[in-house]
Amino acid sequence: MLKIKRATPEDADAAFNIRREAIRGQCIGAYTAEQMALWTRGRAEDGYSALMDKPFYLGWIDDEPVATGMLDLANNEVGALFVLPQFIGRGYGKAMLDHLEDVARALEIKEVVLDATLNAASFYRACGYVGERQAIYHSPSGLTLACIPMAKRLSA
Repeated sequence: MLKIKRATPEDADAAFNIRREAIRGQCIGAYTAEQMALWTRGRAEDGYSALMDKPFYLGWIDDEPVATGMLDLANNEVGALFVLPQFIGRGYGKAMLDHLEDVARALEIKEVVLDATLNAASFYRACGYVGERQAIYHSPSGLTLACIPMAKRLSA
């Protein structure tokens, strides 16, 4: 069972590593090798560690962090939902998404949004998110990637 805990600044490296491995393992075919290399370059200290100040969570199996997820309260946005490749297909991504939605509900947020990677859009649709139109995501590092903006109304 996935144990979800609020991340601390000390978790930044583990969170960055989960992100990097998930992108490298799951975005093949959806994005070019060059895009993925640019997307996964650097270190947590290059800016990713600042996300630990947001409602950012790690999912743990035993003593190993295997999943991440975050809620950007300024935009009511779900983000940083990543699962290590060797743990895909076990429901951990869905468990993290459910947790983030529960946090949003507790804060009385009525709708959450996200920018789905091309490879993850079907996962989000299966979880009740709506969105079909392809757009361009502009990362803080200057990288641009195709994405699918999606939204979900949260019930009480």
